[in-house]
Amino acid sequence: MAQMRRQSLVKFDAPLCETIVETPKPQGREVLVRIERCGLCHSDLHIQDGYADLGNGKKLDTTRGMTLPFTLGHEIAGVVDEVGPDGDKSLIGKKMAVFPWIGCGQCRDCLNGDENLCARNRFLGVSIDGGFASHVLVPDQKYLIDYGQVPVDTAATLMCSGITAYGALKRLVDRPRQRNLLLIGLGGVGMMGVSLAQAMFKQPITVADLSASARDAAVKNGASAAYDPTEADIAKRIIKETDGGFDGIVDFAGNEKSMAFATSVVARGGKIVVSGLMGGNFNLPMVQWIYKRMTVEGFMTGTLAEAEELMALARAGKVKPTPMKEEPMGDVQKWIDQLRAGKVVGRIMLTN
Repeated sequence: MAQMRRQSLVKFDAPLCETIVETPKPQGREVLVRIERCGLCHSDLHIQDGYADLGNGKKLDTTRGMTLPFTLGHEIAGVVDEVGPDGDKSLIGKKMAVFPWIGCGQCRDCLNGDENLCARNRFLGVSIDGGFASHVLVPDQKYLIDYGQVPVDTAATLMCSGITAYGALKRLVDRPRQRNLLLIGLGGVGMMGVSLAQAMFKQPITVADLSASARDAAVKNGASAAYDPTEADIAKRIIKETDGGFDGIVDFAGNEKSMAFATSVVARGGKIVVSGLMGGNFNLPMVQWIYKRMTVEGFMTGTLAEAEELMALARAGKVKPTPMKEEPMGDVQKWIDQLRAGKVVGRIMLTN
């Protein structure tokens, strides 16, 4: 039996290390994909930690139900090596992106097409072994998406940073007020948001981030303006320069400071979509919430149908490239450390 190499979580809050196991044999409609690229996502850090920050010193335990060693990684693209006995043999050898937000297939949400909301999910790299490996076992061939002539790095990132940014931005489409749009947080998802927003909206795209290099990269990639949210009196300046604030905001950071900034610069009647998972606690006086008539919606990942929509946009050439850097799969822990330190602009793409 051929062997499969993995960069595995063997202890929470500890570095990943290589483990070697027998390559799994696909059953039923399962598919074995040989991984060419897997993106490093900030949520991988939370899984490695074993908790999410709830603010005020509280933590959400994310270790329950997980069996170690465990393989992280959910932004996957590769080549179909083998299919189960009930699968389509013609898929063997084809290059595919892998949709990772897989549900149980039986609950109300799954039957409604919302597998990303499933409480008994089988998310690749989150609930079941993922893509920091030479191969990944995909539960069903329907989760493979043909990416055509799209670059393999882009195809992989569309499955998380892409679908997260796309789904979050979709929540702002067709709103009655569409003067302007602000994207907060310019990590891998935020940079993808800058790219997609230009294809989805006609209004100018403004960004905000603590990092000057990230702001510069966003402007080079199409943002019309960039703000440092730590500048003195920045909210007053923005309200003045935008004639009342932003009608639509996506917070790709998702922490206490980013949300405080978002609520300070949202226009009356505006909407904030929160997609980041950096954590903390969000507080807002009820009077201010009502006075501003603001809407706040949480969002994480998208559906299989939305992933197909997004890939169709990419195949049509409507998704601009975002900053990415290819690094060997074996160096994943090095880049996890760099990501924690805030020293990564764009996406690290791990290669086999």
